[in-house]
Amino acid sequence: MKTAICLFSIGVLLAAAPVGATEDRKNLQVFNDVAAAVNHYAYFSIYDDVRADVKDGVVTLAGKVTMPFKSEEIEKRIAKVAGVRKVQNRLTVLPVSQSDTQLRYRIARAIYGNPNFWNYGLGPNPSIHVIVEHGHVTLTGVVLNDLDRKLARSLVDQFGVMSVVNELKTEAEVRDALEKS
Repeated sequence: MKTAICLFSIGVLLAAAPVGATEDRKNLQVFNDVAAAVNHYAYFSIYDDVRADVKDGVVTLAGKVTMPFKSEEIEKRIAKVAGVRKVQNRLTVLPVSQSDTQLRYRIARAIYGNPNFWNYGLGPNPSIHVIVEHGHVTLTGVVLNDLDRKLARSLVDQFGVMSVVNELKTEAEVRDALEKS
């Protein structure tokens, strides 16, 4: 379960209705299947942030993607997941900007090129996502501890960006959030 959350780009929330254990399990299973569908999408990258909220078979997608076709294709993939009755697509497409694209690449290289973050870059979907919009940077994903969260932010600060929002969560924070849902 931790892996699905790490790969799905944090900010992921599961809204389980307090109707009963059966409904909670059903929402959780749909959520896990939605996370897998996004994670297995070939064009999902560290420059995209997709979050999902599942309640009674209604999946609400939120976050930002780099290309319009990603939003459409992710919505279609989610609609095919067993147990999904409806998809509300609230994904935002980031504006096309050469300077934002270059900044994304430079920040990703700084983070994943740092020896402290090499283990985060393993696998097909690294757990730290870099979202850049008009020079404003948001970091999302999951890190092992608060020190890694602070280090990732400090690596971004060296690029003179307009602002940095650090939404990285620790594994403990993610585990606690899941236990509460």
